[in-house]
Amino acid sequence: MEKIINDFTINIATANGTGSQSANLILLQSLFDMGVPVSGKNLFPSNISGLPTWYIVRLSDKGYQAPGDRTHIQVLVNPATWDEDLAALEPGSVVIWNSDTKKKTVEREDIISYPIPMTSMARKINTKLAKLVTNIIYVGVLAELLGIDQACLESAVAKQFKGKATAVELNTTALGLGRDYCKENLTKADPYAVEAREIETPKFFFEGNEAAALGSIYGGIQLLAWYPITPSSSMCEGIISYIPRLRTDDEGNATVAVIQAEDELAAAGMVLGAGWAGGRGLTATSGPGISLMQEFIGLAYFAEIPSVFWDVVRVGPSTGLPTRTQQSDIAMLYEGSHGDTQHIVLLPGTVEECFEFGWRAFDYSERFQTPVFGMSDLDLGMNRWACGGFTYPDKPMDRGKVVREKDVFEAFETFGRYLDVDGDGIPYRTLPGSGMDPILYRGTGHNPMGVYSEKPEDYYNLMQRLRKKIDNARDELPAPIIREAEACEVGIVFLGSMENSIQEIDDILEETGLQVSQCRIRALPAHSEVEAFIRRHEVSIVLEINRDGQLYGILRRELPNDLVTKVHSVAYSDGMPPRARIYAERILAKLEEVKK
Repeated sequence: MEKIINDFTINIATANGTGSQSANLILLQSLFDMGVPVSGKNLFPSNISGLPTWYIVRLSDKGYQAPGDRTHIQVLVNPATWDEDLAALEPGSVVIWNSDTKKKTVEREDIISYPIPMTSMARKINTKLAKLVTNIIYVGVLAELLGIDQACLESAVAKQFKGKATAVELNTTALGLGRDYCKENLTKADPYAVEAREIETPKFFFEGNEAAALGSIYGGIQLLAWYPITPSSSMCEGIISYIPRLRTDDEGNATVAVIQAEDELAAAGMVLGAGWAGGRGLTATSGPGISLMQEFIGLAYFAEIPSVFWDVVRVGPSTGLPTRTQQSDIAMLYEGSHGDTQHIVLLPGTVEECFEFGWRAFDYSERFQTPVFGMSDLDLGMNRWACGGFTYPDKPMDRGKVVREKDVFEAFETFGRYLDVDGDGIPYRTLPGSGMDPILYRGTGHNPMGVYSEKPEDYYNLMQRLRKKIDNARDELPAPIIREAEACEVGIVFLGSMENSIQEIDDILEETGLQVSQCRIRALPAHSEVEAFIRRHEVSIVLEINRDGQLYGILRRELPNDLVTKVHSVAYSDGMPPRARIYAERILAKLEEVKK
């Protein structure tokens, strides 16, 4: 039997609230510490403890991070989904199952079966904690079957339960029981194995939300106003956890104010208050929260108040699928609130970019005096990703056009809060307490001096200036990541966490003889290089994780007329992280359609 090394997918089916997440992260960390390219996807329920949860671990020497097309090794612990999980397996798959589960067995003859009395083994260690210990048993079994290094396992346990000696001892014992049972009672009949790889560049595991939180700390956040909502809460919790270590004064007092608001609208209002006062305020939420914040988003745009919003996108509309992933808020962020609006949206596709855009968002917001959105998603935000390090700020904070000195203020021949002195669409502002009047922000129609006005020419000129200001930001925002193939007629345009599936998509297409160039958009309004990329290719296909092709629609509205017919859409969403083969097949189908 030929071995299959570092190229398979494990699906672990458990119940929410049973401690399986700790066990799964220990498995993931152990493989990572061996140098094996690995990714983990946590598919958890949106309501109560006890409901089904799955954890997908994919090993891939090629570095593929999408969930994969099939399950090679299935761990069955949850009777609620037992039959469905078993029925979904292809012939030849491996099943590791809890033989103590009542009224459940594995009777398929076309699979490789490893029955393990997980519950009774767990009870030998600790009767009260048997439900939790059961999960570590299957990690021990997997470790023995696949050849996972014991030292890496023990190190992962120590990391997971840092400072909790009793928990470390309990889980290490359970791992040993699982390994010993496998040695003494099972004969390996499957081809799957793990081999350590040399770690050329040191990396570490990090979640996107935690990276954005740390980036915000380095960006000088002064106010965090938030209302909890999945999947953004861990970003706010991350900011809070970093404050004692990184944001205190000499006397140990926190230099970041944290307020859990009564709702999302209130949180948005607090962020605007910070921006009005010259502080750096942030709130993090998801689509439903952004919907509730629309009134304040419009005020921030029209009154030109610096403010930062992070949207960690989940599946909508309405409550949708709160614990599944999507890229469905693009249009809402870019054109949020009523009336004519246009916003800066940063689109990180990696953990490194979550950190970088975490601090850059504040600079852009103050430089352009406008709301800035960071758009991540549940997959990027709440899962752990291999990270090679962060790009830290290397220049002073960009506070934009703020008049702080009296002599500078008096040098203005005429000072108007909304007067475009430099012709770039960005006015100068003063701050409360500076002794320079007026301190004025107006959310109703106004002239360049900030005086209320309903004159048609004042409103027209104001709206043209706001458009000019945002349009001028286009090439100052992060440029796209372009990977160009020589003499290539087809370009793929995408954004965000699709980055983690794009290489596998590219390889699948290459197997059919199709070479494509890649352009990952990292901000809206789109950089001029995006238009140039589309111009260089006969056909450009926009990939995104939603139903309606929202990015595609934005590009078609903004591209010159001669390029519109070159752009086509492949949009797909089912709540799962993007599986490469689905998108590759749809790209090929779209190209056939274009040819006709």
